[in-house]
Order: sequence, then C-alpha cells, then structure tokens
Amino acid sequence: MKKTIITVVGRDTVGIIAKVCTYLANNRINILDISQTIVDGFFNMMMVVDVSEAQKPFPDIASELQGVGEEIGVVIRCQKEEIFDSMHRI
Repeated sequence: MKKTIITVVGRDTVGIIAKVCTYLANNRINILDISQTIVDGFFNMMMVVDVSEAQKPFPDIASELQGVGEEIGVVIRCQKEEIFDSMHRI
C-alpha cells in the first residue's frame, strides 16, 4: 500500500468533495480515511488515500489535483506518507 495525504483548504462551496472524489475514483485512488470541517465558511479536508493502483506517477497526480483545486477555488496539496510523517515528527 502506498499512502498519500491530501489536504484541501478554501472557502466553502458546493461540490468540493464531489470534484475531488471524482478525480480520485477516475484515477483508481482509494480513500482510506477522510475528515472534513467547515469553520466560519472555510472548508478544510484531510484525506489518507492509497495510490498503489494509480496508473499515473505521483508528480502527475499532485499536479492534476492542484489544477482541480484551482478550478474550484481551493488549495489542494498532496504529500507522500513518509514525507508527511517526517515533517510532523516531534
């Protein structure tokens, strides 16, 4: 299993989750865990996904998801699990 952390942040609007999940499904990326909140009109979502079945290399996935974010007015970032863990280690 190759885990990736995806974060989505921006002003809340209709369809954010649908757009991100559609991209993931179309690219054979499985959602393992998801958490989302809306605070004072700001949307925040964190997903742990499995990219082991994806047909595209990680840089392409990260770039395309960034583009999806730009289309819908949010910031989408992807990090490989090992990078995320290293950055958040105490």
